[in-house]
Amino acid sequence: MFAGFLNKDRCTGPEFDQWGRSAPDYEERNKAEVCYSDVQHLWIGRDVDRHVFPYVHGSINSKGVLVGGVVEYPVLTGLLIWAGAIFAHTDAAFLLFSALLMAPFGLAAGYLLGKLSRWRALVWAIGPPVVLYAFHNWDLPVVFCAVAAVYVVHRGWGERERPLVQRAVVASVLLGIGFAFKIYPAIFVLPLCLYVLTGGPGGRALPRGRSWDWAGAVKVALASVVTVVLINLPFAVVGLEGWKASFAFQGLRRVDITTNSIWFWAMRPFMADDDMQSLVSVLSPVGILASFALACWIGWRRYQAEGTYPWVPVSAAMLCGFLLLHKVHSPQYTLWLVPMFVLLRVRWGWIASYFVADLAMGIGIFRWYYAIEFAQPSGIYDGFSAQAVVIGVWGRAALLVALFLVFLRSEVTFRDGRVARSRGTLPAER
Repeated sequence: MFAGFLNKDRCTGPEFDQWGRSAPDYEERNKAEVCYSDVQHLWIGRDVDRHVFPYVHGSINSKGVLVGGVVEYPVLTGLLIWAGAIFAHTDAAFLLFSALLMAPFGLAAGYLLGKLSRWRALVWAIGPPVVLYAFHNWDLPVVFCAVAAVYVVHRGWGERERPLVQRAVVASVLLGIGFAFKIYPAIFVLPLCLYVLTGGPGGRALPRGRSWDWAGAVKVALASVVTVVLINLPFAVVGLEGWKASFAFQGLRRVDITTNSIWFWAMRPFMADDDMQSLVSVLSPVGILASFALACWIGWRRYQAEGTYPWVPVSAAMLCGFLLLHKVHSPQYTLWLVPMFVLLRVRWGWIASYFVADLAMGIGIFRWYYAIEFAQPSGIYDGFSAQAVVIGVWGRAALLVALFLVFLRSEVTFRDGRVARSRGTLPAER
């Protein structure tokens, strides 16, 4: 993470203009030197530099521009952004304070991954994605929430044993908190509910005399929903327009050269822009939901064969479907996927291949933006930057399709450290 901070810090200073923006030639340097970060960039344009408390007085105007302190992220990320700016008066200070706020989450995620999977946690701790993206955006807290949820389910907490349902409820709360940072952990609640419904490992946590634990599954689902509501409700009450604006912004976002998704690259050469936007607005959510359903169904087939619902492999596959089919695929989303390489026993070739494709994308995209913006040769035959982007977009896409299936077949790299006491029968009795 320190190397990651130094990489982004190359874009700061040495001078600053009247708004605290790094100078000279900030826009040119952040692309040419591949040190761009959303953290530094959003110092200007969202009233972050004015220390405006987010959402309360904001809205989205008729042009789709956020005003009045609204940021395009869920409320806990908005609070994190505001907190990182409290004592900052330049984009360099904002980057530093934001990194200091987020670093403990990255360290904690690494610690929990180590407790679960031991030395495999090095895939997270020293992998290229942490250097490239640890402070590219505000993703370390949400990754921690997702990892902590797995840890709580499979390691428990405290000195006494906790039943599976109790641990799963706490994990669901963590996933709800993750939703309030960056949305995606909420998709893991469904496979977690199925894990509880079927009684966890070998069905040993099922109530006596029952084939399904419906009450436990409902508790898990409600825990996440209630958490999301409680976190968002104060903002919705105090500043409804500002709160809604962050979601409206994402809904209005168009698929373009900055979204890095397969939709732009697959459809834009053959369709008018407005037609493409209309079609993607339907195909993307339908495709994502279909991938979720497919992952859960394959997981159910595996449960029928093995006796334990594979909620972590199913969660990883659902994440692949989301990353592949969402209309936006920002470079730092790779941080979401890396813990799955730790928690699931996949061959090293898959990990190395994804890291190579991600490096091509993470570096190539900014060099390509530099060539386009500053009138350099930018065609596919003019240099490697455009070619690297193509490798990154389609390489990641192909690997996500393959990993969807690979994850669903994979075993976890940890064992349940604590088998919850339950009122169900013992394995020998079953």
